[in-house]
Formats: sequence, C-alpha cells, structure tokens
Amino acid sequence: MFGYPEAYYVPPLQSVERIEFVHGGASLLYGPQPGGALNFITKQPATKTPLALYMENTFGSDELFSHYTRFSGHKDPFGYLGYIHERETNGFRETNSDFEVLSAGLKATVGQTTDSRWTLDFDEYHEEHGEPGGLTKAVADSEGRDTTTRFHDRFRLERYYGTLLYERDLGQASRLDFRTFGGHYRRYSKRQRTSGSAFGALPSGANATTNTIEEQDFYTFGFEPRLRYTYDAFEQEGHTLTAGLLTYFSDSPREDQRGTTPGADSGALRNKSNREMQYLSLFAEHLFRLGALSITPGVRLEHIWQQVQEHVNADKTAVGTPLAKEDEFDFVPLFGIGFSYDAAAQTQLYSNFSQAYRPKIFTQAVPTGANNVVNNDLKEGKSWLFDVGIRGRSWNVLSWDASYFLMKFYDQIGASGNSIENVGDTLHQGLEFAMDADVVGLYDTMHQTTLRDRIGSVGPFINLLLLDARFTEGPQDGKTPQFAPQYTLRLGAQYLFRDRVKVNLSSTFVDDHFADDSNLANRTVPSYKVWDVTGEIALWKDYLTLVAGINNLFDERYYARIRSDGIDPAYEQNFYGGVKVGLTF
Repeated sequence: MFGYPEAYYVPPLQSVERIEFVHGGASLLYGPQPGGALNFITKQPATKTPLALYMENTFGSDELFSHYTRFSGHKDPFGYLGYIHERETNGFRETNSDFEVLSAGLKATVGQTTDSRWTLDFDEYHEEHGEPGGLTKAVADSEGRDTTTRFHDRFRLERYYGTLLYERDLGQASRLDFRTFGGHYRRYSKRQRTSGSAFGALPSGANATTNTIEEQDFYTFGFEPRLRYTYDAFEQEGHTLTAGLLTYFSDSPREDQRGTTPGADSGALRNKSNREMQYLSLFAEHLFRLGALSITPGVRLEHIWQQVQEHVNADKTAVGTPLAKEDEFDFVPLFGIGFSYDAAAQTQLYSNFSQAYRPKIFTQAVPTGANNVVNNDLKEGKSWLFDVGIRGRSWNVLSWDASYFLMKFYDQIGASGNSIENVGDTLHQGLEFAMDADVVGLYDTMHQTTLRDRIGSVGPFINLLLLDARFTEGPQDGKTPQFAPQYTLRLGAQYLFRDRVKVNLSSTFVDDHFADDSNLANRTVPSYKVWDVTGEIALWKDYLTLVAGINNLFDERYYARIRSDGIDPAYEQNFYGGVKVGLTF
C-alpha cells in the first residue's frame, strides 16, 4: 500500500519459505509501481505431525542476541503455526545505535491438504532503535566512524495485521482466492531540531534545545478476490486467465509536537491533520501458448481517492496561511505485455514491456512547513520498463541469464527549494548478467563420475549490472539520478556437502554514485567492496546445527546511507554464531 505502510517491515526470514521476484508485465497483477514485486511466501503448518518445534539462538558482536522459536502441527482438518522472534544489539556507534525488534505471529488453517482451504494469519511487530546521526566525509572515512552526533533521536514502530484467506481449487490448475485483510500501523519518531547545523556536525543554535515529535497512524481494511482459470484451446494446453481486484480503505491521522528539550517524548501540538485514502484496482492477465511461443498481455486500472484536512498548523497560522483541505481523485490505466520463446531445450528468449506509476503521497499533497507550496499542476510520477534477454540451464548444473533493460521515468515528484513539484524525467538503461554453476557436478556429468557424492559440490555465482542513468529533462537535466552506480557486481561461491555442511563466501562491489539528484560533492558515495562469509554444520541430522559468520570480512569503510544531517557509516566487521534445534513429535 502507498505511503509508510509499505516501508520498514519485512517478515522474519526464518518464517519465509521462499521469495519470488515478479517483474515485467506480470508484476501488474501485484501493484502499479516500477521495478516489479517481491512476494514473501511464508511457511505453512507442518502436515505430517501434531507438533514440530524449531529454535534458533544467535550471539554476536556488540552484544547481538537473536532468538526465534516456531511451533506447528496438524490434526486433520486443522493446522497451526506460531512463532516468536526477538533481536537486539547495542550497535557499533559510541551510543544511541541500539535496536530491538520483537515480533510474533499465528497461522491457523482448515482443510490445508484439501481443495478448499481457509487460512487465518495474524502478525505483530514492534521495533525501536536509536538514530546516532550523520557524519562528515572526513569522519566517516576514518577510525572515528563510530562517533555519535545525535544522542536523543529515537524511532518506534508498531504493526498489527491480520488476513483471512479462502482458496478453492477449480480443477488441476485453476483456483479462486479471496483475501480479506486489515490492521493498524503506528510510526513514532523524535528528533532533535538541527536548523543552522552544518552537515555531519553536532546540533547547534537555539533550535537545538528542542525537538520534533511525529506520530502517524494507519488504520487499514481491504479485500482482494483473485481468479486463475486454465483451459485448453487451439490444440494447445495451458492457456491461463488471471483476474481480480484489490480495494482498501485507509484512515491516517497525524500529529506533530514540539518538545522543550532535545530528548522530550511529548510537547506542544504544532500540526494535526486527518488523512484518508480509498483505493480500487482492477487487474487481469492472459497467458496464450502458441507452440514454443508464449504471449502474456496484462492490464491494471488504478483508482485512488485521497482526502487531507489540516486542523492545526502552527507555522501556517503564524504567517496567516490558510489550513489545507485537499480532495483528489486519480485514474491511471496501465498496460504490459510479455513474450517468451523456447529456442532450444532449457533455453528461452524473453521480453517484457510494462507501464507503472506512483501517486503523490500525503506529505507531498499537503506539506507541513509554513513556506512549502505544492505546484498546482503536480502530476503523479509515471514510468515504463522494457527488457529483452535470454536465459537457460545446461546439464542441470549451470544456469545463466543475460538481458538488456530500459526504464523511462516521467514527472518524478521531488522538492526544488520550498516547492513540491515534478522535478524531471530520467532514463535508466543497462545490461545484466547472472550465472551460477556446480563445477563438481559439471565434472561428474562430463566424465561420468560420482565425485560430488564423495567431496561435495562447489558452486560459483556471479551477477553483474551495468547501468547508464541520467536526467533528460527538468531542473536536474544532464545530472545523474541518486543511487545509480555505473556497475554493481556480486560474486562468490558456495560449498555443500551431503546437506551436512554449507559454506558461502559472497561479495558486493559497487561503483561510486550520488545520494541526491543535485550531485552535490558532500553527497557522493565512494565505491566499495564488501565480503561476507557464512557457514553451518549439521551435527545431528535436522535436529542440531551450528551456524557462524563474519559480515564485512575485510572491515571495508563504506556508507549505509546519506541524509540531510550527514553520512551514516555502514557496519564495520562483525561476527556471529549460534545453534539451530529442530524436533518433531
């Protein structure tokens, strides 16, 4: 969902079965935004036992502690799964870089192994962390990168969400899904005021004795029916139509307060507004199979209503600016089409073209600053994506994918001084190459041996992205968009031995780039290379496993992000180790 509810939260990876990446025209089934969709498929209750237990305990640098417990089982026709997760550390900065995450979830199923299934899901998530502040380049690149510049800034998040899902199989490959969902999301932050402070420096000036306290709540309810129908036609099997709709209603009150000390938890009311959103999207996709050729057109019709009404804005009242009351409706049709062609056994040519967009969010429709204005003809940002490539798999031990892509963004929303406006158009194009292999398995295939069974497998992998990105229109014309390095290289190798030993060495190499669209010198991110190593040994089947790893193996000095208050350095070299325990009754 648009706005903050789409940010900050990722399910605990211990509860995730797999992650799907849906891109090209197919991504229109899951949302309008560019770049595709990540689908986190969470684990289902165990089906062959009344009780299965799984636990992880991990310890590491800077007093890292992580605990995860999952219990699940099945007694026909009911299934259940629950988990509890806690993770905390003091962080590597001098102070105020601690964080704590607490989450839990319950899942109940009825008819899980039948053709008519009910699943009830509830997840709860709590997070609090310090924000130790940004640094100058000189400090971030030195031994002093653990310095703290913000001693009082804190961030808190609460999330409570439930889903009721009904699934009905309609034949071998057709299915009806009906999902109802709702919940509450609360975002709270307190930050010392920094007006007049230099980039990466300690807060200074009269404003530094106070802070800004912001609270936003999001109450959401929605539902999504989805139908997938597979049929045979034109002497060809597997034609598939997928169609559905997504609608939700969101109520999002916001309050901003002014604290009288740098660390105050509450203060005088400065801003108060009510914000509401009604959203409806109709989507459909049809897969046509014509021998070796597959064609998949798709469409998504976006309807979005937004209402924002200010009740208090102390800055506007002080200068006589009227309080805002906005009521907007946007309708955006989006189209996409994908092609694939089986050129040879396990080799496929593919291409996609799809449109995307992102509307202005609440803070862009009505900014809270007294002098901030919204351009009267502010438009939603739109884009389209084209890619073409070839992928394949050889001898079941070598996979590869090579593609060219072109992304065009129109009317990106941003700030020029005090004005919220469409800041320009950008063009992103590049090449991407990925490959992974099992070299021992390849040797066995070529020489008819069984070496992998005796010594294990060694799997090198590589992913290379070459990118050319630039503004083509607007106030930043000719400049490079933020976070657009010319190359990103990931490579490494994994060793596996009989499902008992796993060792992974991986790296990320990133070219220098900018952290803002203006290409300011102090917003430059230098190139960096980071290596990580992880390993695990199963001492007793699936019952007892030891795990360990080193992040940032060679203690590379690089940046996690750059904000208006300075540079956040990335985590220095750190270690962790722990144990996994699994029991089935």
